[in-house]
Amino acid sequence: MKTGDQFTDWAIELQSIAQNGLKYGHDVFDRERYEQIRQIAVEMMTVKTGMPIEKVKTLFCGDEGYQTPKIETRAAIFKDDQILLVHEKLSDDWSLPGGWCEANLSTEENCIKEAKEESGRDVKPIKLIALQDRNKHNKPIRATGIIKAFYLCKVIGGEFEKNIETTDCRYFSLNNLPKLSLGRNTPEQIKMCYEASKDPNWQTVFD
Repeated sequence: MKTGDQFTDWAIELQSIAQNGLKYGHDVFDRERYEQIRQIAVEMMTVKTGMPIEKVKTLFCGDEGYQTPKIETRAAIFKDDQILLVHEKLSDDWSLPGGWCEANLSTEENCIKEAKEESGRDVKPIKLIALQDRNKHNKPIRATGIIKAFYLCKVIGGEFEKNIETTDCRYFSLNNLPKLSLGRNTPEQIKMCYEASKDPNWQTVFD
């Protein structure tokens, strides 16, 4: 995973080396060195982001085992040439229904779950629109690798109810989008979903 920022890339690579070393290293002195490397990576990200070092540790070093990307799903739901977006309670922005993939669910199952929780809709994923490396498309750059799976979904029932994550749910036209949560979805990604919904021969986009 490359972010395009060399300083950030160095910090991420150091963190990955340290995490993998802590997972597979057995020599006590080697493990001590890997802990030192991880601490250097944390300090680099603290300087880069301006965030408190303890928060960087939680976000940047909260994983264990061999370092691999996390997975996030997003549901693209259409009606009358408009796309369904939910209003995020915490960010006050709008996004496609979605979120982190649960450990015991496939990406398809997670897409169904997230769509229900955030939009109230019962959906059936019918097409994988894209698998994207988040840092190649979304800001701000994240230290953890994230793969975003966008699914075109068909509504089979349900209606919106306020919940702990979202406060509203509406359909929007492409030329009248609200303020988007750019870390979750960009105008370009929304446009990609529109194009996929209109193209019966759409081929999955991937990085």
